[in-house]
Amino acid sequence: NPSSSSSTQNSVVPELPGFYYDSEKNRYFRLLPGHNNYNPLTKESIQYKAMECKRLRLLEEEEKQKKKTTRAGLNSSVLLQKRQLGLLSSTSYCRLVHELKVNCMQRRKIEIHSPDSSVAGTNNFKIIVADVACERIFTVNDVEHGGCKYGIINLSGLGKESLTVEMYDNLYFTNRKVLSCSILGRNLLFSLTHFSKLCLMGIAETPGCASLLPASLFSSTNPGDRPGMLCSFKISTAWSCAWCLNPQADNCFSTGLTRRVLVTNVVTGHRQTFGTSSDVLAQQFATQTPMLYNGCRSGEIFSIDVRQRSRKGQSWKAIRLFHDSAVTSIRLLEAEHYIMAADMAGKIKLWDLRTAKCVKQYKGHHNEYAILPLHVNEEEGLLTAVGQDCYTRIWSLQDAHLLRTIPSPHPSSKDAIPSVVFSSRLGGSRGVPGLLMAVKQDLYHFSYN
Repeated sequence: NPSSSSSTQNSVVPELPGFYYDSEKNRYFRLLPGHNNYNPLTKESIQYKAMECKRLRLLEEEEKQKKKTTRAGLNSSVLLQKRQLGLLSSTSYCRLVHELKVNCMQRRKIEIHSPDSSVAGTNNFKIIVADVACERIFTVNDVEHGGCKYGIINLSGLGKESLTVEMYDNLYFTNRKVLSCSILGRNLLFSLTHFSKLCLMGIAETPGCASLLPASLFSSTNPGDRPGMLCSFKISTAWSCAWCLNPQADNCFSTGLTRRVLVTNVVTGHRQTFGTSSDVLAQQFATQTPMLYNGCRSGEIFSIDVRQRSRKGQSWKAIRLFHDSAVTSIRLLEAEHYIMAADMAGKIKLWDLRTAKCVKQYKGHHNEYAILPLHVNEEEGLLTAVGQDCYTRIWSLQDAHLLRTIPSPHPSSKDAIPSVVFSSRLGGSRGVPGLLMAVKQDLYHFSYN
């Protein structure tokens, strides 16, 4: 067999320092460090070529293979039979149905309509995030000359055959780069911005700010009726932010800075400072207790009771967990007994806060230096994360089984990492289930089959 003999030959080819063996041409090529016009062959270009070949192959497989499942014997008829026999609880049945459907999701490109034709498809998507009811998608788009634009996408057109959505005119523009944003309720957006050196509006007084924005500020069809932002606080260089929804410490938000945490009351303007030994890259408030959880560049995760006065030493840290690499994202589960954390080594761990032990690890995620979010859908029993390699991966929350690896429709690059939203109700209570993916200027819907 020619193929088996060639593969055997390739497997025993010795590695030579400074040379690369091309299996297709059956010869060695010299590798030079860096990039130059005379010999463009570098380790980076070889790795990129291999990754691109893999991506194209996976895309081709997804087109051909309409149904796939990573668990043997998992199909809808078996699940229904077990449910009727009482072998599966309603919760387990729903979770496994979602798992089956996720494996069968098919990609379709969405046509974006806009009242202003100059808006749709003109700027690259940076962040997409859904409101609480998943009726609308808030977007952050990069602007060519620096800064960002905000927008809102109405998902009511997702259930139709034409598969179109309506994107409202971006009336709100910031001359800063948006680092992160989160949705508070249905009509409020909490945003953290950094100063952009490329913007044309001059040098700002501060490197960044944390702002609370009403949705009507950048979606109203009548600019004359637009209110101003509800609040905006100048913040020195920040890495992360979080808004507190706990009634015991409401009207507060936190920003993770270089070696400190800053908790600000937006009504009184009072600020609490907690000194840390490392930069705080990820934050989230609990809703049942007045606790703030923080993930650090050092790999430490710790919690703060924001009601306390004393902040001397490290005694104010209520819970302390440790990763081997910088923690880039943390997500509390609904009951708040568990916290999910991802780091720059590509590890995703589920921690039990009661015992301070790791109970599950979700393998396959890829990260080296980027701050990438985690998306937890407890009702559907799914965890979703986009890696630095631009692959979107979906795991089972219950047993950490990798269910699906979705290649990006665009070639992988630093500025083309997809932003995703998953929900079983995209467009509201009567919406359609699936995954939304924004890459470059395009929006895709991975629909349940």
